[in-house]
Amino acid sequence: MNSTDEQTEPRFVEGRDYYFENGLLVMTAEYLLRRGYCCGNRCRHCPYEAHAMTSTQSKNSSSSL
Repeated sequence: MNSTDEQTEPRFVEGRDYYFENGLLVMTAEYLLRRGYCCGNRCRHCPYEAHAMTSTQSKNSSSSL
C-alpha cells in the first residue's frame, strides 16, 4: 500500500484539540498536555498555569532585589 493511500488522522482536530467560542479558537487541556509545555499566554485550559505563574512571579521578585 502506498503511503499516500493511507488515511492518517489530522494533527489538530476540532472538538478534541480545540473548539471555537465567540469566534476565538480555544485549545483543550488534552491538546496542551500533548504539546508538552506552557506558552505563557494564560490559555484557558492550561494544565501548566500554576507552574508558569510561579516561574513568572519568581523572576519578577528576583529582579526587584
